[in-house]
Amino acid sequence: MLSHRPLAVLLLMLCSSCVFGQTTVRFSSPTQRVPTIELFTSHGCSSCPPADNWLSQYVDHPGLWTQVIPMAFHVDYWDYLGWHDAFASRRHTQRQQNYASSGRIDSVYTPGLVVQGREWRGFFRRSEPDLQPAENVGVLQLQTDLESAQISFIPISEDSGTSLTAHIAILGFGIESEIAGGENRGRILDEDFVVLGHTSAPSQATDNRWKLSLPSTVPVKTRRRAIIAWVSAQPSPAPLQATGGWLPDND
Repeated sequence: MLSHRPLAVLLLMLCSSCVFGQTTVRFSSPTQRVPTIELFTSHGCSSCPPADNWLSQYVDHPGLWTQVIPMAFHVDYWDYLGWHDAFASRRHTQRQQNYASSGRIDSVYTPGLVVQGREWRGFFRRSEPDLQPAENVGVLQLQTDLESAQISFIPISEDSGTSLTAHIAILGFGIESEIAGGENRGRILDEDFVVLGHTSAPSQATDNRWKLSLPSTVPVKTRRRAIIAWVSAQPSPAPLQATGGWLPDND
């Protein structure tokens, strides 16, 4: 009688791999700086939904993640109007204020758009941003096992005097939010590229390598999620290089 033990052991090994194995995803930028679009928005702002909808068009962009990386930062300074924005963060507000203090935007407002690290008001004129690749800056690599992430940046110019900060953000897509108060009361908003969590770390050495835990995220149902990473030269908040892509489906 033939023994089924080897087969049983193999099946057990395969099942153990499914349970205990880790999914690793990797992303890499080109050497040219990848254009970024940052939207500062809020559920408490009646003029923000059109900008949110405009940003959603990039879900279908053929160069998403390699030629353009959009992200929507929800700020908290409109919460006093009667609706607490679940995605709003004081940290997001501080990021917009940092753009203002560095002279990269004129003032803090919503909807506010920053393209390639500079204020862009073309949205209000119904124009489209110039997303032509910028100068060669270097390659940014991101690897994650969905619990932590490793980031490395290989610059074109070896400028040892530049101190860099690495950032990671988790983005949510296909999010439906029922607004029961404030200026958007009674509306159901459908949003993409929403920053659900964001963390950062300064460089600890000259080799421009980081290992970070993934940020905690706002608990919300999403159609899809993505992870993005970028590096910025201190003290500027502007992304120097960015990369990212879709995460495996888990909702």
